[in-house]
Amino acid sequence: MKLYNTLSKRKEEFVPLEDGKVKMYVCGPTVYNFIHIGNARPMIVFDTVRRYFEYKGYDVNYVSNFTDVDDKIIKKAIEEGVTADEISKRYIAECKKDMEGMNVKPATTHPLATEEISGMIDMIQTLVEKGYAYEKNGTVYYRTRQFEDYGKLSHKNLDDLRSGERSLLVTGEEEKEDPLDFVLWKPKKEGEPFWESPWSEGRPGWHIECSEMSKKYLGEQIDIHAGGEDLVFPHHENEIAQSEAANGKEFAKYWMHNAFLNIDNRKMSKSLGNFRTVREISEQFDLQVLRFFMLSAHYRSPLNFSADLMEASKSGLERIVNAADHLRFLMENAKAEKMTDEEAAAYAKTEENTEMRSQN
Repeated sequence: MKLYNTLSKRKEEFVPLEDGKVKMYVCGPTVYNFIHIGNARPMIVFDTVRRYFEYKGYDVNYVSNFTDVDDKIIKKAIEEGVTADEISKRYIAECKKDMEGMNVKPATTHPLATEEISGMIDMIQTLVEKGYAYEKNGTVYYRTRQFEDYGKLSHKNLDDLRSGERSLLVTGEEEKEDPLDFVLWKPKKEGEPFWESPWSEGRPGWHIECSEMSKKYLGEQIDIHAGGEDLVFPHHENEIAQSEAANGKEFAKYWMHNAFLNIDNRKMSKSLGNFRTVREISEQFDLQVLRFFMLSAHYRSPLNFSADLMEASKSGLERIVNAADHLRFLMENAKAEKMTDEEAAAYAKTEENTEMRSQN
């Protein structure tokens, strides 16, 4: 079996760290609203990858997190006059309903960021002790240039990355030793949820969450890390820097990323009025149609969503379901007779072709 590895930019033969087993981490959604169809694509794509590994006989430990502490969650909570915890719990439950509708199997583990804070603090402390991180006025930053391999996933040098930086900085650029340094821990603001740490009452940065949750539930090294291509930089690049600096080992052997989803040939955006949630789609179509649509194109190719394409997918899926039902009916009602030599030869040829396709 070969996988396209974003790290090497080529297809590679899949060789697991442990024979017969696959350790796979997929970045999950930030839960402040119903998931949108952009969230749905990696869920469906990598659920399918997981199912194929299981079909091939692998024991798959599949971990996908929920980010349940974030600026957007806090903003939503303030707007509604409720706690951030209430918002996150509500939309985790709604997300799981949509995942079930799309026939996405529950992960082996769905860790919550808020339940893993102590481990994140320990990892940050390790990075500080090793000289990869420093504290300024309660904020802890990662020294990006200290990690020699920074940029190996996005295939850019540090100066190129400067212009693409997505900073989680809270207290001001002037505190950083270098503009490319990113936040590991940030002090609380008034009314925000917070946790005690050696540096301040506050909460973790976004990137450290996945590094810690992957380590806890899969170990210091994993086979596959996956997510949308928008996560290559900075999120996955920063995960590599954190995890490999802290653990002293290669983090993930294979990196898989799905391409973007557009709406009517335009980028999905609330400002363009073309934002679509999975829940909205479920009011028009069975979500199995959405799954079939998502799998109609190669996962690394951009996919365009439109009402016409969904109707076409609905018709295509119905043809397959009807054909399967018809075959099932014929099998259940067929007379039990011995195959002729000609039929036996045709059946053997079909089995041979099926086996060859599965190997390819």
